[in-house]
Amino acid sequence: MTIAFYLGDETSAAGWRLAGLRTRTPAARDARAALAEACLQAQIVLLSPRVAAAIGERSLQGVLSAMSPLVLVVPDPEGDIPVADLAARLHAQLGLVA
Repeated sequence: MTIAFYLGDETSAAGWRLAGLRTRTPAARDARAALAEACLQAQIVLLSPRVAAAIGERSLQGVLSAMSPLVLVVPDPEGDIPVADLAARLHAQLGLVA
């Protein structure tokens, strides 16, 4: 089993490959299938915000809240799609929202 997988833009994928991750740069229409494949192959799956947006909110929340594999959305160099606030997400998942 692969330890980690990155799904996102080509520039970031090149950097993640240098760090030893397997990578894929799926088109928006292929994002869900690419994520499903990565989840079967890796213990950690990193997503760019663009890929996360293409997956859809409901599907994304399902994989983010799963115990395995660990799925994280990481910033991309373009930065035009904001990454969700991790602290706010954790508070909501733990029921600490006021």
